[in-house]
Amino acid sequence: MAKEVSALDGYCKKGVFGKQDNPTIVLSEIKQTIIYQFAGWSNNLLDVGDKFAESVKIKNFPKTNKAEGSVDTAILRIEPLKWWLVSTELWDEVTHPSFEFFEISKKYKLCELNLTNSRTHIRVSGESAVHLLNRHLSIDLREKSFNLNSIASTNFHHCSVTLWKSTKGYELFLPRAFALSLWEIFIESAGQFGYEIK
Repeated sequence: MAKEVSALDGYCKKGVFGKQDNPTIVLSEIKQTIIYQFAGWSNNLLDVGDKFAESVKIKNFPKTNKAEGSVDTAILRIEPLKWWLVSTELWDEVTHPSFEFFEISKKYKLCELNLTNSRTHIRVSGESAVHLLNRHLSIDLREKSFNLNSIASTNFHHCSVTLWKSTKGYELFLPRAFALSLWEIFIESAGQFGYEIK
């Protein structure tokens, strides 16, 4: 697989900005994230899902709008019949079409699509992460509404984005063509809190 070139190259400079004495936002670009989208059929989805999860060593296939796994490798169920495989550690495996989840995809006639280079993966964390995100995303991010491993598709300045609450913060998947402009909006908004780019 060809090495991914970031849409933010040259614009994601590490350091502390804004209120430098106490930054409450941490922004990171998570490079080399693979994203494969799969879509199945309602008549055998749970059987397929369980086999798929097992193939990437994830205990359970997630419910709709939920994720299972870790920040290293996870399944994000973005729609009832559609899910993403998101990983920063499966690069070697996906270069081989015989890898088990591809075999499952063929056997059950899943629709698969490689989205790896079409999304930019940003992580937003820190005590003011929810305040920053709520300035741009029109969803309820309170714990009772959007708890750990929740998934949402929403809009960020008229662009469709996917948000996942992981154990490390909020994982945001931005369309590559708009990633730089959305990143600049984040940076400008984060200045009032003080932020660190890692």
